[in-house]
Amino acid sequence: MRKSRPKPTLLKDYRAIIPASFFGMILGLAGLGSCWRVAAKLWHLPTWISEAIMLLTIAIWLVLLLLYVGKWLWARADALAEFEHPVLCCFIGLVPVSTMFVALAIAPYSRAIAITLFVVGAIGQLSFGVYRSGQLWMGGRKPEIITPILYLSTVAGSFVSAIVASTLGYREWAPLFFGGGLFSWLALESMIMQRLYLLEALPKPLRPTLGIQLAPPVVGCVAYLSITNGQPDAFAQFLFGYGLLQALILLRLLPWLFQQPFTATYWAFTLGIAALSLASLRLVERGMTGVMQELALLLFIGANIAIGSIALGTVRLLLRGKLLS
Repeated sequence: MRKSRPKPTLLKDYRAIIPASFFGMILGLAGLGSCWRVAAKLWHLPTWISEAIMLLTIAIWLVLLLLYVGKWLWARADALAEFEHPVLCCFIGLVPVSTMFVALAIAPYSRAIAITLFVVGAIGQLSFGVYRSGQLWMGGRKPEIITPILYLSTVAGSFVSAIVASTLGYREWAPLFFGGGLFSWLALESMIMQRLYLLEALPKPLRPTLGIQLAPPVVGCVAYLSITNGQPDAFAQFLFGYGLLQALILLRLLPWLFQQPFTATYWAFTLGIAALSLASLRLVERGMTGVMQELALLLFIGANIAIGSIALGTVRLLLRGKLLS
């Protein structure tokens, strides 16, 4: 009887076969680092905290990128299986999106490197989004496998492209990316809601992906603020308000969502959590007062607790050799 091959761990096997979904860690960490950058300006907090988070983000991104490239070299069958999977394939869009987040992290230190990473990431996310959307338009997809993961192909990439383009000074490109993300989100939202409302409940392993549902309105809010100037208008507040509603619904669902043990899939929550906090901070930075100032503080504290807890849980899995289980 042939012995089964032991499962690889990141600590014991440099050829660990990582899933593309691991790049979701970069989105959450970079988002948290961005929150600290804005909070440092608003509340005179230490700037080294944000930069330490960004440095950690860059280091993890480099490790994941090397392992993911290696996956296509020494485990091509696994890489192709993921690429052709009707659900998991959408996580591949996180690779170029995370690259653009790293561009944001590096931007204050090297504009040239940031621009290079942005161009590579923007082209990558647009290419993958067009390719994947073309497949979806041809039909044949079972309603049961429709989940918020679909947002990753076009919505997340387009909104993040708008944010980074504006940050780097490409303000003519930013609205184009924002438009692509906004209308892709609206088109997918109704389909995903119909699936959640009318079909059977998501299987337990897929339930953490509902965390992605929080991301579109709040990442969209940050993107919209990046392409506009002055006092936040009503539309920015509409986006933020819808994001708050999504967050409250997810809080209500936490007991149902946490019916399976902790895994790295819980990083699906972190982009939305970080973006909800960042959006509130940006709104205050742009001149909003009153309740928004109070919300910004509460959401900032909540984001640090939530993302910090998920990060600690991930480290525990890593040290126990169960991160890739």
